[in-house]
Amino acid sequence: MKYRLKKHNSRLNSTIALESSKSESNRALIINALAGGNVRDIHNLSNARDTQTMLRLLSNESNEYDVKDAGTTMRFLTAFLSIKGHDAMITGTERMQQRPIGPLVDSLRQLGADIKYLEKEGFPPLCINRIENQMANEIAIPGNISSQYISALLMIAPCLKNGLTVTLTTEVYSRPYIQMTLDLMEAFGVTSEWVGEKISVASQAYKATDYTIEGDWSGASYWYGFMALSPLSGTLNLPGIRSNSTQGDREIAGIMSKMGIATHFASEKVKLLKHEEFSNELSLDFRNCPDLAQTVMVIAAASDITLTMTGLESLKIKETDRIAAMRNELKKINASLVEESGKWILYPSSNLPDSTAIKTYEDHRMAMAFAPLCQLMDVTIDDPLVVEKSYPRFWKEVKSLGVEIETI
Repeated sequence: MKYRLKKHNSRLNSTIALESSKSESNRALIINALAGGNVRDIHNLSNARDTQTMLRLLSNESNEYDVKDAGTTMRFLTAFLSIKGHDAMITGTERMQQRPIGPLVDSLRQLGADIKYLEKEGFPPLCINRIENQMANEIAIPGNISSQYISALLMIAPCLKNGLTVTLTTEVYSRPYIQMTLDLMEAFGVTSEWVGEKISVASQAYKATDYTIEGDWSGASYWYGFMALSPLSGTLNLPGIRSNSTQGDREIAGIMSKMGIATHFASEKVKLLKHEEFSNELSLDFRNCPDLAQTVMVIAAASDITLTMTGLESLKIKETDRIAAMRNELKKINASLVEESGKWILYPSSNLPDSTAIKTYEDHRMAMAFAPLCQLMDVTIDDPLVVEKSYPRFWKEVKSLGVEIETI
């Protein structure tokens, strides 16, 4: 199935229903389970497929855990089962079995977990037996790999008899997501200390508590795209997100201020408005917000903005190789993405076509990043239901803008 989005020429004036934060939901579910809490105490949980998968597997009565394509679920549950599991087998889709998990497994083994690779060394599926005797209380791990490895270790740290100190051996990428984890742990009664390259968590008990999940800044980024590519002025309201959010993708507001969109904060919502001033050349570092990169690239490509980007390394091990996927699809609108000396340069389109057809590579963010191009041309999206991974209502909200969507 494909969706054809017809070119949309009307002024944007709408309130958009955002999904709840998938990142926050998945962390809260793991911590709540470690606290022995009731899932009903976690309010406003995301409807994203990844979160619903986590919810289902945490109540799993068998020893088999199929995370499907949910990377966060794979990493967090691997650590969780190192505390709770016995002969637990965790697996996922074919793509998930190509996504590395070695650094996390190595760390958990150092702590005393019995983990075996069932097929390829360094990759799922795994067989996990919990830590019976803690073998170490300090782990060294690079800070420039997936922050989910680090968050997974931190969330189980207070459950270890001797606690845990995580030493980050390189520059830290996705720092806000690590801080989000520590903030959520604190909300459930666990204290920690992050000084320099060391994060220390003493052995202590989580306390079950009521917690409400914030709206998703990652999901908000696509509506910045719609506003930026609209040829007319207008207003979009995004309720349920906060200016003081710990989500790394909160950075979209600052990025888009340089690309023609003003963000006005009010109580628990933001309002997006166009403004005239923006730069045609920008240098952006995505190390703390890699999930924004695809959306920002599409906006720049269609807005005559040349981007010089760093911090994109992790994109190669996401749902797909996002660097390769973006390079392929940007060509279709006559833009190019090249790597030069450890940086990526996006050269914008010199001549936008009247229509384009976008492959999604089983990646939800490919579909949503390219959807705003319908403000400028007809856009066909392959495998549109891939958005259910993180934003099941996305196409419904696109239609609420007045965009005509045809199923083909």
